[in-house]
Amino acid sequence: MSTFLAEPLLIPFGEVAAAYALPEKFGNPLRYTPHALALLAAERLQQHLAQQQDWEHNFGLEPGQKGAVVGKMFGVLVVRTAQGELGYLAAFSGKLAGGFHHPAFVPPIFDSLTEGSFLNSGMRELTRINQEINMLQEQATTESKTRVDALQKLRRENSVALQAMLFDQYHFLNQAGEAKSLRDIFRQRANSNPPAGAGECAAPKLLQYAFQNDMKPLAMAEFWWGLSPKSAYWKHGHFYPACREKCEPILAHMLQGIALDEEPE
Repeated sequence: MSTFLAEPLLIPFGEVAAAYALPEKFGNPLRYTPHALALLAAERLQQHLAQQQDWEHNFGLEPGQKGAVVGKMFGVLVVRTAQGELGYLAAFSGKLAGGFHHPAFVPPIFDSLTEGSFLNSGMRELTRINQEINMLQEQATTESKTRVDALQKLRRENSVALQAMLFDQYHFLNQAGEAKSLRDIFRQRANSNPPAGAGECAAPKLLQYAFQNDMKPLAMAEFWWGLSPKSAYWKHGHFYPACREKCEPILAHMLQGIALDEEPE
């Protein structure tokens, strides 16, 4: 039977935690061996994934499920609250079962699926432009080609502007309560624009919720759940470090001031 509760999002370890020594330093998410408590949290989360009935997502593990097979990265963060309670938080990367909010999981840093949001209206406009382009391309006249060129330019401009607006919604905390925007993080760290999907991975979501709720991060672990039709790299149930392309600059800010247990490359 699952030990998960809808509220609060902190899942307590209970008395079993007394049998574990706490980590002296926080493992660097980019290269680490999961701590025993993080492994215990991951095991409990995996049991929850196998048993829960709150939502349905096709991980490719059960024959006959509807929809495309989409494996998913999950993460757990062992924390201690301001009151001294030891427990863990759980998160998933991106969307799960078509949404960002599910019982027992921390919320997204920004919910782009909110009804009436600028992203929804912007995507509808891009869809309208695409439909008009397709219609004009079928006409294949000089006038239609000129109009298509103009619409393709408008589509590029709208897409860039929409992506910039989306990035501006993401602000990340560190343990000192200092917030930094996604674009500032990548501009200062990598002198580039953020890649698509930056900020939606499990590790930043876990740390953000911990800092927002005065919890001290102690250990983290991330694992892949399900099949991976697009890449042989991801294996069901295996543990992985945080991704460098999307997460390394973000985590460098979020983990400022936290002593890290650095394992060799």
